[in-house]
Amino acid sequence: MAEKTVAAPEVHTPTTTESTRHHERYVAPPVDIYETQDGLVMLADLPGVAKEALEVRVDNNVLTIRGHARHAVSSDVTYREFELVNFFRQFELHDHVDQSRITADLKCGVLTVHLLKAEEVTPRQIEVRVG
Repeated sequence: MAEKTVAAPEVHTPTTTESTRHHERYVAPPVDIYETQDGLVMLADLPGVAKEALEVRVDNNVLTIRGHARHAVSSDVTYREFELVNFFRQFELHDHVDQSRITADLKCGVLTVHLLKAEEVTPRQIEVRVG
């Protein structure tokens, strides 16, 4: 599994600036990937992201993670030392991953994605017959 590089969108600098639209900022979440006997397990840190604000999808062999972080308290800010950011990251999947059996769980700000090996690449014992 390789990280998919996404081309940066072109930036046009208009002569007049419209300030009615808020520009969203994305950062790549830190990710750990472990290989198990059944496939790969990916852990991504997504602090402040609720299940409703998380998108995990596979399209054209590309796994996309997009999360919108929100503070737990929804009142006016009196004092803030940090601001939550949105998350975006893509990975190109190998053909050995069974895309129909990918599962994902979100618990305590950590996304766990299970990428199981396709049946034809799963190691198996071959029975030897005598005859």
